[in-house]
Amino acid sequence: MIKYVLASLVFGVVVGYLNSNWGNVAAGVWVSDYVFNGSLLLLLFVMGLVFGLDKDSMAKIRQVGFKILIVPFAVACGSILGGVVGGLILGIDVVAAAAVSAGYGWYTLAGPLVRQLFGPEWGTLGFVVNFLRELLTVISISLLVKIDKHAPIASGGATTMDTTLPIIVQYCGSDALITAFSSGFTLSLIAPFTIIAIASLR
Repeated sequence: MIKYVLASLVFGVVVGYLNSNWGNVAAGVWVSDYVFNGSLLLLLFVMGLVFGLDKDSMAKIRQVGFKILIVPFAVACGSILGGVVGGLILGIDVVAAAAVSAGYGWYTLAGPLVRQLFGPEWGTLGFVVNFLRELLTVISISLLVKIDKHAPIASGGATTMDTTLPIIVQYCGSDALITAFSSGFTLSLIAPFTIIAIASLR
């Protein structure tokens, strides 16, 4: 499945590049506004359908209770700590580096928000770092799952509620669906607040 994901990504980059240089600008807007959002909603519907068809899913949630929040908050702390350590190693603004990492893989949020708070260079870094987080999760999931069943969920961050969810379910099993979705949902929910809170420390 990974080779199909990567092939689709490369094909999309080529088509987007050709369209932006020689194509119709309106077509690009139509794709970003309707096709992207529509496909994302379809993906969420299918994952919700899989979740609903699992008769034991709600029972599992009730059984786990608030413990289900342990994974996303551990991922959040690890991501921010990684940003701080990376900033110290590279000798760059530690607060800004932590804010970039607090995007948790949600690059469409992290890029613009970090740009607004720290400037255009950090906004670009926020987009690239969080995009690479999603991409590396897809590429390395077959290795991550050998380390631990939850490793791909931690690596995917906020993307585990949508774009990386199908591949996580394929490699980690259907039991990982609830944990992955709840982790991605929680991280997506707290990401903007975390970035702003970190920025206020500057």
